[in-house]
Amino acid sequence: MGAPAIAAAALNTRTGRKILVGAIVGIALIVAFLVTPLIAIPFAIVGASASTTETTVGGAPAVNGDWGYPLAGDYSKGRGFGYNPVIGCGYCSTNHQGYDMAQGCGATIYAAGPGRVITAGTYQGYGNAVRIDHGNEIVTLYGHMQWDSLRVSVGQQVEAGTPIGAEGNTGKSFGCHLHFEVRKSGTPVPPEPFMAALGLPLK
Repeated sequence: MGAPAIAAAALNTRTGRKILVGAIVGIALIVAFLVTPLIAIPFAIVGASASTTETTVGGAPAVNGDWGYPLAGDYSKGRGFGYNPVIGCGYCSTNHQGYDMAQGCGATIYAAGPGRVITAGTYQGYGNAVRIDHGNEIVTLYGHMQWDSLRVSVGQQVEAGTPIGAEGNTGKSFGCHLHFEVRKSGTPVPPEPFMAALGLPLK
């Protein structure tokens, strides 16, 4: 009796079928064991890159003369300047003194103009923040940045487009975003007309 005939006869028995099913399951497990790393490696690489502290969205920020946007590329607009209560946030101010913009946690934040860093760290309710003195009594503030993301220090000179930190959710914040504030002689002024006058309109 040839091998095919023996195999066919074995399949007609319960024990033969169990042996065949066991062999097929064993082969499938071996193949899965060998193939799984090949499938998992790309996802592990993507996951590792996604978990980094900072990401640059859209390359360098647009600059017009000495000034530029504090984020590179497109962004979502949050609260603007003035009366803007946040439903469900008891500690959020109703009189919003800046302009909220977001690209997502970890997006790189840039200096909007040339000047000297006067704050780099915890600042009032802004959490991890940077303030830049641009001269002529103009100061910009960048609030709610991730802890341990600051890339500037007090006294450092910066230009428009200098990376200063990463978008976060620190201080009195309600989700990852950048709180961009402009102060003239110590008083917050609406960032929208200020930036528009520099040829850099906000949304």
